[in-house]
Parts: sequence; structure tokens; C-alpha cells
Amino acid sequence: MAKVTISQAMAGDYARDGVVLVKGLFADWVEELRAGVEKNMAEPSPQVMATLKPGEKGRFFDDYCNWTRIPEFERAIRGSGVAEVAAGLMGSERVQLFHDHVLVKEPGTNKPTPWHTDGPYYFVEGRQTVSFWVPLDPVKEASLRCVAGSHLWPKDVLPTRWMAETNFYPGDHDYMPVPDPEAEGMEIREWEMEPGDAVAFHYRTLHGTRGNTTTARRRAFSLRLVGDDARYVERPGPTSPPFPGHGMQAGQRLREDWFPFLC
Repeated sequence: MAKVTISQAMAGDYARDGVVLVKGLFADWVEELRAGVEKNMAEPSPQVMATLKPGEKGRFFDDYCNWTRIPEFERAIRGSGVAEVAAGLMGSERVQLFHDHVLVKEPGTNKPTPWHTDGPYYFVEGRQTVSFWVPLDPVKEASLRCVAGSHLWPKDVLPTRWMAETNFYPGDHDYMPVPDPEAEGMEIREWEMEPGDAVAFHYRTLHGTRGNTTTARRRAFSLRLVGDDARYVERPGPTSPPFPGHGMQAGQRLREDWFPFLC
């Protein structure tokens, strides 16, 4: 399959809406990524997160920062052409890898992924950021949902701890409350997707997913990339991912030996 190219119209849609669908971006890498997900689930990293409270049905596997130990992930990242797509969407000359993320909702996992934005959890800020959410199974009801234009809101959305439902950082900070997009009539973008399609969205885009009430698994591989203007920023507490011992100072580009350039 030919590599995906980004048109000016698609780049404009991304700048305006903070989210676009990229058909077939990882279509040639679905089996590779599925194999990587199985390895990840068999041997989770120390970063693996608890996502369900006692008594909640199903299994929601959530782990990240594994590309350096799971070769299938690195091969797909470097071979898919995702860096060139990211550069086109962000309007960036160069693209750095921030981290990977695996999310698996087994059948009957009714718990939705709460509405949130990724940016406040991260120690990086910039206009040129993009995440790719790639289902490895056909999705209809359990697809990613994004609020169009939310990346342009004047304030970041409050980051919370999903299990405890408390503020992610201690103390009071200048965040806006987490909205209820359906109740507030916001424009929600979601698509029925085939394995290897990708939703590309900005780090500040409000997003979430429904629970998986189907009889099929919903495996997803997600990838976070940054562009030319992204810089390390201090947060009010430990970030997620934390990357302990990184040694970066506010205003610096992410260190290349930990966060390599892909193009």
C-alpha cells in the first residue's frame, strides 16, 4: 500500500478542528502491532495502569512507553510513514517521538474512557503536537470521540485521576472544569474505523471513548509525536508519563537520545 500523504485541505482541517481521520495509515502494520500488543499484555511495563474499580465489569488494559523493548512497535513507527504524516498535519519540518500507548478494552468492558485532554498530563507544550489513535480491530460503538475545535480553547481542561476522580496535581490551578460535551451540545467527531485507520488529534483536543459493550475486543495502538515548537515545561507535580531523571530544563527541546527524531 502506498504511504499516505497529507493535503493542504487536511492540514487545514487539523489546524481548525484539532482532529482528522487518516484512512489506512497503519494498514500494512496491523498484524505487526497486534503481535506487539500481545507481547505487551503478556509482560506489562511498570507503567501499566489500573483502570477499573472493584466490581466493574471487563478488562481495560492501559500501558505505555514500550517501543524500546517491543520491536514490533518500533518497526511500525519507523516503517509506516507516520512521521511524514505528522509533519504535514503539524506544519513542522521535524518530528520527534514522545511515547507510545496501548489500550485494550475486552468485550463487556462497559466503563467509558472519561473526557479529557492529554496536554496537561505531559511535560511538553507547543502548537505542533499530534497523537494517533489506531484501532487494531474494526470499531463502531467503541471508537474514539473528539470535540472539534477544543484545542483552541483559552484554558486547558482540568486533568484528573480517573480511578480516584480527583485533581491530578495538588492544589488549585487555572484549569477549566471538564465539560460534558453531549449535554453542552458540542460538536463531537467520531468515525467507524477499520484496523490500521488512524484518528489524528492535538494534545489539547478533548476526547474520550464509550465502553466496549460488544462481543469483540477493541485493541488500539496510540502514538504521541511533537514538532518544531514543542518544548519541555514544568508542571505542578509528577507528569504522566513521568520519565524520571530526564534532566531537562524549561524551554528546552525534548532530549534527542530519549525522544528520537523520526524525520
